Amino acid sequence: MLGWLRAQPSIAIGYSGGVDSAYLSAVAVETLGRDRVLAIIGRSASFPEAQRQNALSSGERIGLRIVEVDTDELNDPHYASNPTNRCYFCKTELWSRLVPVARQHGITITADGTNADDQHEHRPGARAAREHGVESPLAAAGLTKADIRERSRVRGLPTWQQPSSPCLSSRIPYGTPVTLGRLRRVEHAEAAVRALGVVGDLRVRHFGPLARVELSPPELAAWLSPERSTTLRAAVRTAGYTEVEIDLRGFRSGGLNELAGIAVVPRD
Repeated sequence: MLGWLRAQPSIAIGYSGGVDSAYLSAVAVETLGRDRVLAIIGRSASFPEAQRQNALSSGERIGLRIVEVDTDELNDPHYASNPTNRCYFCKTELWSRLVPVARQHGITITADGTNADDQHEHRPGARAAREHGVESPLAAAGLTKADIRERSRVRGLPTWQQPSSPCLSSRIPYGTPVTLGRLRRVEHAEAAVRALGVVGDLRVRHFGPLARVELSPPELAAWLSPERSTTLRAAVRTAGYTEVEIDLRGFRSGGLNELAGIAVVPRD
């Protein structure tokens, strides 16, 4: 990856502040210098405000130049109807905004934080990235999420043990329309759970009046006592849910894909 970076006159990075994009950004700044790297945040209703603030904070620590661009995928009926390839329409909107901004800054190479593990998951958004000429240097270098976490730890990046957090729409089952109200409800519920001190992986899955909470195994064990589970359910109800379940299976990445019966098939 370093050889690829050194060959670039400059680079723009789709930046969410997550483990992958933060690592790529840090290495890019170290390799090319701050003035030749531009991080672009796609700001939308499905991007939690807390995550945006974390992205800005970690970007400042890395020394990034950051530009924020508003995206409007909710007004795309293909996206809002929430099909199984919803991410394709989301990323189409994202890259159709970010790539032109990069070019306005004189940058012709745009990259994302896709890693090698992502190539074996249901990622319809990858097609949109390819269609817009977006590079994925982490995946091309064969770096897995575990590799990136370890390299981030060695570099002292604050994101190295940060939980993965895909967009809020990923909490809404396929076929249930994505609306601003539903996104806000999920965001509120997850923020309320975090405020209790819950750490690690967390998802509040939206099923109409029912919220199903997924916690990492250590947190699940800690919150199953009658008193603590009552406290957790009460916190989630502040978002407007009338029923709250704690999923005894714990956190599972791609839980809604599993529910929809989507098989994970490695891509070429």
